[in-house]
Amino acid sequence: MALAATELTEIERVLASPDATPQAYIELRQKFPHLAWIRCDASDVTETPYRSFGAFDLHLLDSADHCAAITDDPARATGIVLARRAAAP
Repeated sequence: MALAATELTEIERVLASPDATPQAYIELRQKFPHLAWIRCDASDVTETPYRSFGAFDLHLLDSADHCAAITDDPARATGIVLARRAAAP
């Protein structure tokens, strides 16, 4: 099931919140169980993020074809890669 525009808006709202924490992943995964969710360190992803919010980079995942890939097209997104950036020193 593809990512709806309203879902992307809600995901961005949660991540843009000033009090977004590592638990944001858990909250979003519970709220949108039909999407594939991957969390990792931002250094593990070489692609440019779709959006960046505080400590998180948001990547869209397209798993509709045989192999999963990062996409910039929300209409093709079937999941989210939430990459946490290291805190600034």
